[in-house]
Amino acid sequence: MPLGPANHSQFIRSIQKDEYYQTFLKNNSNEAYQTLAGSKRWLDWRKEIELLSDFVYYGLTTFSGYQTLGEEYVSIVQVDPSKRHIPSRARRGFFVLCHALLPYLLDKVLVCLENELDGGQESLSGVRRRQTTAGTWSLEAWLRRWMQTAVGLLSEPQRKACLPAMFVLRQGLTLLHQFHVALFYLTGSFYHLSKRMAGISYLHVMGRYSSDGTIRSSYRLLGALSLLQLVMTVCLQLNNFRQRQRARTEWKLYRKLRKDLHSTHDTNSVSAVLSAQRARAPESPAASSVWRRGDTPPPPPVDTSSAGSASQSGATPRRSAPFVGRSSSLTDWCTSGTTARSTEPDNTHTHTHTHTQTHRL
Repeated sequence: MPLGPANHSQFIRSIQKDEYYQTFLKNNSNEAYQTLAGSKRWLDWRKEIELLSDFVYYGLTTFSGYQTLGEEYVSIVQVDPSKRHIPSRARRGFFVLCHALLPYLLDKVLVCLENELDGGQESLSGVRRRQTTAGTWSLEAWLRRWMQTAVGLLSEPQRKACLPAMFVLRQGLTLLHQFHVALFYLTGSFYHLSKRMAGISYLHVMGRYSSDGTIRSSYRLLGALSLLQLVMTVCLQLNNFRQRQRARTEWKLYRKLRKDLHSTHDTNSVSAVLSAQRARAPESPAASSVWRRGDTPPPPPVDTSSAGSASQSGATPRRSAPFVGRSSSLTDWCTSGTTARSTEPDNTHTHTHTHTQTHRL
């Protein structure tokens, strides 16, 4: 039967079917290990269990020279760059290592390197638990020791310069994957980066699908849109990176200026604040009610109600008792009040005499 290059839809359907069976295998493996070893050990080793599941799946299919379940579903076969022979065992083994092991190792190395550059100890407890369960050697502990040796050779400015480089590296790996997918939509080959590195492509039986031209044109349009989205994402990432660097620089400058201001004007500012508070504070009523020596006391209050009733009844109105103080002027005021009261005319007799004359008339 004549063979031809596989189109985009066959690639995507094959990959979706493989991912479905890989997810099924990973879930069953995780459940079995969690049931046997417990939740704590499963949390420590879940990534290794997923790696082992990928090795089992591709080891029983691709590395053994058989089609995967997705490739069998769409009737495509793997070929080498000559498109005349199936890939050799070394090429298939290289593909399995790049597809399953390389992402795992890269993630471990980046995490350990970031922790060493930050000086963080958040994962030491997990490493110790895994050392006790795995014995004297573990991959993560070996990577941490190797990273500690490598980072120890760097100076402090070099460590600070490596932190933005790690961020750029992570973002660059994500953008590289997006660019490779967009390139697949445009060209129709090598959906996975590991297959491009190993040089493995696909062929399918000709005549089964009659609309390859329409499918390829639609996927090329999707690839152009993906490239446009990738360019916009790169621009946004660069803008965010510049804003982050600018904010970090401004924060360092602000802290330096604030430290200088506190060191030079701390005493002056405190005294100025205290002076302003004293100027704004009102005089207390207790302090204003205390008479000082030599001050003239205010006149005593007069009870108007009692004075009115006394005038109606014919009695002399009584004054309220004067304030007794320690001042000499207060004593004089009390003496003058007593003299005035003694010289006051008798209003009662005058009122009685007038009333008697009116009655006689």
